Parts: sequence; C-alpha cells; structure tokens
Amino acid sequence: MHTILKSATKEVIIGIDRPFVMIGEKINPTGRKKLAAALAEGNLDYVRQLAESQVAWGADVLDINVGVPGIDEIAVVKLVVELVASVVDVPLCLDSANPDVLAAGLAAAPGKPLVNSVSSEEKKLATVLPLVKERGAAVIGLTMDDNGIPKTPEERLAVAEKILERAARLGIPAEDVIIDPLVLTVGSDSKAALVTLQTVELLRKEFGVNINLGASNVSFGLPDRPTINQAFLTLGIQMGATCAITDPVKLGQTVKAADLLLGRDDNSMRYLKYFRAAEALRAKEAEQAG
Repeated sequence: MHTILKSATKEVIIGIDRPFVMIGEKINPTGRKKLAAALAEGNLDYVRQLAESQVAWGADVLDINVGVPGIDEIAVVKLVVELVASVVDVPLCLDSANPDVLAAGLAAAPGKPLVNSVSSEEKKLATVLPLVKERGAAVIGLTMDDNGIPKTPEERLAVAEKILERAARLGIPAEDVIIDPLVLTVGSDSKAALVTLQTVELLRKEFGVNINLGASNVSFGLPDRPTINQAFLTLGIQMGATCAITDPVKLGQTVKAADLLLGRDDNSMRYLKYFRAAEALRAKEAEQAG
C-alpha cells in the first residue's frame, strides 16, 4: 500500500517496499523557544533556515506547526506554508489541533499535503476528516480515543480500525490514512516501547497500512536520548513502520543504515550518498561556527 504526497514539483511515496520516509519535526515551537519567539515577532528567517537545513539533512516531508499563544495562527500558518514551499521542494505536513488553522494551512499548501493529525475522538473525526476529504490530502491517525491512549496493542488496533472505517465512509481510501500507534516514554513505563512495536506488527498484519512513529518521545526524561531513539527507530522500521516525524539531523544516518540492512538500498548507493552529503554538511557547519 502506497501513500503518495506531493509538493508543487516533487512526489514522495510512503510504503513498506520503499525507503523509509523522514518527516522533519523542527518547525514546531513546542519546546523550541527560539522558534516560538521568531513566530511571535513575525521573523520568518529562522523558519527558512530550519526548512532548508532539514531538507539538506534528508527530510522527505516537513511538518509545520505554528502554535504559539497570542498569535494569529490562521494568518501565520499561511505565511509559513507559503515561505517553506518557496524555499524547499518537499511535501508539507500541516500540524495543528485547531481545524481552522488546518484549513488555512491546507489552502496554502501546494500539491497533496499530509494532515497531522486525527484521533478516534468523536470531535476530531467530525472536524478533521471532512477537511482531509475536501482537500484531497492524506492524514495521520492517532490510536487514541475519548478514553485516552489504550494500554494494549489490541485496543490500539481497534482504535485504528475505527479511524479507517470513518475515513472510508467519507471516501478517504486506506492508503491516505497513516496510522500512528503512539510512542510513550519508557522512563515512566518500561513496557511502553514494546506495546508500540507490537501495535506496529499488528497494524502491518491486519490492515497493511502505512505507519508513522513520533520516535523521540520514547526517550523523554532519560539520559543519552539519541542512543535510545536510534535503537527504537531501528526496531520500529524492522517491525513495519514506514515513516517518522523526527529530527533528520540526529536520525538520518540511522534511517539510511536501516534501509540498507533491510535490502532497500541497491549497492549501498543511498547510504553512501547520504554519508558523503552529511560529512560535507558537518564540515560546512564547523567552518561557519569557527
């Protein structure tokens, strides 16, 4: 099953038989004070830098969230989407809990964007899915409902089934629904990652849909987070995850190595190309810093 996203000039195909897709996470002010300040001030130079840097480090899609308290998110999301689309050629992922902001972002985005996200909460299903259908977009479905995040893989599978069924009723095909089995921190629950991985396995077996991971959540509150994130993402890819909202700078090499080891990289060409590009980027950044 393939999920196809498009920018004005580029097509990205997500699928189990395709290279793993990285959705760059950095244009999101949550926990990023510099970006929050820039958005509040209307200074989009930093947004431009984040967009260009993530694509240079291998992001296939860029997530865009402008959720800063006190700003006109509807106006700002339009400006940010138009700016990002003008400086990079990758598809966009519109990220907001506000349906009006999503609608504004979808209207400004070129091609076929991705919506992040809809859950199985009744209010979300009723407001987000019609936007997705009207725009002809794809959507990430979170395995949580009005009762919260289910504790078992089987319960999360049932939530995914509900989202897929509601999408189908509106004419949104299964290939345009990417399921996110939700990643919680192992710092507070040692079985959290295992439940997510088991859910990935069930989703792949039962529905064959594409699967997204918010990979960095797994290590929250723990030391040496990059090592935990790398290990978890590798396990998730092997289980059947096909894309992740993540930091391409920190995890791009891990993704390319996983693709290589899973036989998705003929003659190691993508790995080698990425390695050389990353070395050049590190040298350039070191020169600029020094």
